[in-house]
Order: sequence, then structure tokens, then C-alpha cells
Amino acid sequence: MKRRRAAVLAVMVGLSCSVVAPTAVADEGPAWGPCPADVKTETVVLECATIPVPLDHADPGGERIELMVSRLASTNPAKRRGVLMLNPGGPGGSGLAFPDFLASRGMPASVLESYDLIGMDTRGIGHSAPVSCGFTNEQGYLGNIPPYAVDDAAVLAQAESAKRVAEQCAAHDADGRMRHLSTANMARDLDRIRAALGEEKVSFLGYSYGSALGAAYASMFPERSDRIVVDSNIGDTHLDHDGLRRYALGFEETFPDFAKWAAERHAAYGLGRTPEEVRETYFRLAARLDAAPVNGIDGRVFRLATFAGLYGKTKYGLTAQAWQSVSSGGETPRTTAAEAAPADNPWSVFLAVTCNDFDWSGDVRTYQRAVAEDRERYPMYGAASANISPCAFWDAPAEPPVAVDRNGPENVLVLQNRRDPVTPHRGGALLDEKFGDRSRLVSVEGSGHGVYVLGDNACALSTTTDFLVDGQLPAQDTACR
Repeated sequence: MKRRRAAVLAVMVGLSCSVVAPTAVADEGPAWGPCPADVKTETVVLECATIPVPLDHADPGGERIELMVSRLASTNPAKRRGVLMLNPGGPGGSGLAFPDFLASRGMPASVLESYDLIGMDTRGIGHSAPVSCGFTNEQGYLGNIPPYAVDDAAVLAQAESAKRVAEQCAAHDADGRMRHLSTANMARDLDRIRAALGEEKVSFLGYSYGSALGAAYASMFPERSDRIVVDSNIGDTHLDHDGLRRYALGFEETFPDFAKWAAERHAAYGLGRTPEEVRETYFRLAARLDAAPVNGIDGRVFRLATFAGLYGKTKYGLTAQAWQSVSSGGETPRTTAAEAAPADNPWSVFLAVTCNDFDWSGDVRTYQRAVAEDRERYPMYGAASANISPCAFWDAPAEPPVAVDRNGPENVLVLQNRRDPVTPHRGGALLDEKFGDRSRLVSVEGSGHGVYVLGDNACALSTTTDFLVDGQLPAQDTACR
């Protein structure tokens, strides 16, 4: 049978099993109550509820699953205009605590007044009918980016590994839920949640993969979408092989920021006196670890940890520490990508959604050619992100990807840093082009993953807040410096 696959590395955080939680009341809206104990918050108290949706939207009267949602109610009901649904990315990231996360990091008070912030575990995640591929710590599966392939033989070896992972996921999917995990079904779920909340329209703020979900909702339900903000964009409503290959572009475009930072601190870290020397250090350490791992850190983990270290300047210090330790053969500090094997549930969801969204090629030669091209074009990471994944051996998708619909209200704001390791600026430009007159692109002269609230650009913060609160979409594409 023909088979077929960023997300962001934040989904490496583990998730606990579901606990008993409030259930939805059919005709009275959700029954809000305390959130499960593992929904950790910093500054606010959230309410949670569950909302039933069809497992298969093509069979609305059939089996149902329950999705858990959270709510941070408007701080000023007199100014409330509706709900703002949130998605932190992934696919595979839990979003129940996300309203608190944004509030604790300075979400403007005018937005907190204007909306109930609605977080959620989308289908398959955490407390929403979770799925599992049975990944274990011993297995050491590292998720959404395949290993760096030094030659065609390495791609062939990865194909065998990817096939085993796809078969493992299929074997663990005893109840058949995985085939229903897709961006299209998650968008349909959003509309069910909208109806359960009693709203005629909903606004949306999504980061990274959340940009794909927001684009899908705005395309499938244009007249029910209010104000849509998509931040750090993958370029479409789904992640395909071209999207994965753009990770290598993002690495190349963002790495100079880290290299400059490290060069300025050569006296402390010894990684190179110039950005060019820091780049040479990267290649030297990667090659050394390919040949002889240090303390369990091989070339794949080193490259992946460096990739994760480019997500924001706050990670630069730990990344430099890790390089320093690898170089000296000492104990390697824990870094975002090099910690213990990632949680089973997030990576299982990432695979299911990514593989179900697109009909991936099963031809190993396709990936060998791509790896050879990107190894030359993007030498730092191209031979990893172009490599073959379990999606090449996944069952064919149930439906084609959601097409971006440019026929609808002008209500989409596209936010994008100029330098982003996982969703480079090209992704934002692509999505803006596909939406046509419906969208405006805000390009930020910044580095890292995440713009609104998560970044520090005042222009982007004000532009987005004005849109969410007052509906002021910029008259044209905007450059924030």
C-alpha cells in the first residue's frame, strides 16, 4: 500500500495522561470548571471544559471525541467583542495553558479586555483524545527533522528507519483515530467550538504550525472568521517536503545572528573571533561528532540542538555552552533539542497531522536528489531537512490539503521575522501571496521564532494590537524596523 509526513521543538515537552474534567452541556454551552492539575499557569487562573466533536466529520452522527478547551475571560465584559482562539504551534503542542503564557508575557490589556482568550488541546493532543505511536526514551526518536545524510546510502538507511516508525505508529493506532488527525479536521473542530461557545464569528491567533490552522479556518469558513493573525508562517495550510526543506533556508539565514553574538564573546566561549570562524567551528564539530560521538551527542543531535538554539537570543548562551563542552570533551549541558527523548504524544500528533495533510512521495530517489541538492545549497542543515521521513510510508491521506481561499473578507494579518530558523521569511511571503487582497504582510527586522508578544518589536506589537482591537488592517504590506 502506498504510504507517506518544525513542528516546533517546543512540543518536546511531555504531557500527562488525561484526568476527569468538566463535560459539555448540550444546549447550554460548555460547563466551565477547574482545569486539570497538569495545566500549569503563572499569573492567571484558567477555566476548562470539554466540547464533543465528531471523530469523522464526514459522519457527524457517528463516534464522537471530546476536546478540552480553556478560557481566560475578558477583563472588561463591557468592552468584550468576542473570542480569540489560540494555537501555539506543533502540530502536537498543547495549548491549554497558552492564554496564561501570553498574558504573563505582556499581552496588551486592550486585547485582554476585548476577548475571551480560548486555548485548547486540538484533537489527538493531551486531554483531547490523545494518540500514541508508542515512542520510548530508549528508542531515542527525535521527531520532526530526519538525521543529516552524508550520502545516498545514508538516505537509504534513513528510509528503513522511517518505514519502521510508520509501521510502529500504525500498529499502535488500534482505535483508528490517527487517520482523522488533519489540519482540515482541526479547522472543522474550531468551527464546532465556535458554535458551542455561542459565537457567530471567531478571531484567531496562531504561531508556527498555528499559521497553517488559521489559514485553513479562514479558507474553509471565511464568513465565520473575524480577525485572523498568523505568526511565523509555514507558507500554506499544511507542511510538505518543500516546507521542511525551508528549515535549512531558515537555519542559513538566522545562524549569522548567533555567529556574530558568539564572535563578540570569543574570550568567554572560544568559538571563533569572527562570524566566519564560528561557522567553521560548527562544521568542524559536526564532522567530529559524526565520526565519534561525545557523551552520547552525535552529529545529528548537535545539528538539531544548534537549530533549536536559533529560536531566540535567550537560547544563545546555552547553545554556546554546549558547543564549548563538545569541543573540550566535557559534560554536555542540557539544551532544548538534546534533552531526554521527546514525549510520545506530541511527536505522534506531529507525524499523524503532517502525514495525513499531504500525499508524500514514497520514492526514495526523490529524497536522495533533494538531499544532494540541499547539502550543497544549504550546507549547514539541508541534508537533514530534505531527508526522508515516516510520511513517505504513511497511508495515503483521506482528502487533499485545504486550498488557501483568496475570496473572502480582508481579515488576515501575516506576521513574519526576517530571520527565523524554522519558518523563514519566505513562508510568510508565500502565504500572503496566496491570500491575495485578503491579507497584509508585516515583515519584522528581527531574529527568532515568534513575533507578536513573543518578540520585542514595538511596530509589530502596535500594528497587531490595533488590528485585533479596532480592526485596523494596514493599508498595505508593512516593514517594521
